[in-house]
Amino acid sequence: MIRIDVRFERAHVCCVYTGMTFEMKIEADTNDITERPHDDKPRPYLCIVCDRRFGTKGNLKQHEQIHTGDKLYSCTQCEKRFTTQHYLRKHTNVHSSNYKCTECGKCFISSHALTVHVRSHSGEKPFECTVCNKRFTQSANLVAHSTIHSGEKKCKCHECYKAFSQSGDLNRHMRVHTGDKPYKCSLCDKSFATSGNLQEHKRHVHSNRRPYDCRYCGKMFKSSRNLKDHVYTHTGAKPY
Repeated sequence: MIRIDVRFERAHVCCVYTGMTFEMKIEADTNDITERPHDDKPRPYLCIVCDRRFGTKGNLKQHEQIHTGDKLYSCTQCEKRFTTQHYLRKHTNVHSSNYKCTECGKCFISSHALTVHVRSHSGEKPFECTVCNKRFTQSANLVAHSTIHSGEKKCKCHECYKAFSQSGDLNRHMRVHTGDKPYKCSLCDKSFATSGNLQEHKRHVHSNRRPYDCRYCGKMFKSSRNLKDHVYTHTGAKPY
């Protein structure tokens, strides 16, 4: 039996469409360095990129490295690199048995990550949206989903002032400004800003797989876009 201690927080979100206020149960990662919003400690240090606040200047500086794209800390057991020592230390757990799944043997960076993974075996989805009743395996997915109802976009780009509902979307957007391309093709020297672009490159350049077939003539294509362009020759309808 796996015994895992996971803390929970609660957040209240107001739906801009219905006016309803609903409570969400938020799962907390005990290894997170960010100051908790429910404590009484002052958090005078503000990140100008994503508006998160920190209790110490050191924690703010460590957090800001996430937005710069610089990966100065490398793992000695594999080729992965990280923006902070905090994330490097968490990553090293995947090379140990500290947080190992007893079902499949996979190792994880934290007890929180293991807890979430175990749900893939059990099918458990403990986090429910009180507006539409959709359920999720992770509290973070529920929080991201809640923006559909609230329309809230807290994560702002300090370069062009675009706003995003999730920090992950902001981080991907920042690569437009930094030029960072962290996804490198293992078959050639090309690098890409997103994993989706890398997968598309592999499919088009290095693979002969053609999963998209034309219902009119049976011809096969590598991408849905190429298929749409081809279907135009049969229907005369513009593909876009």
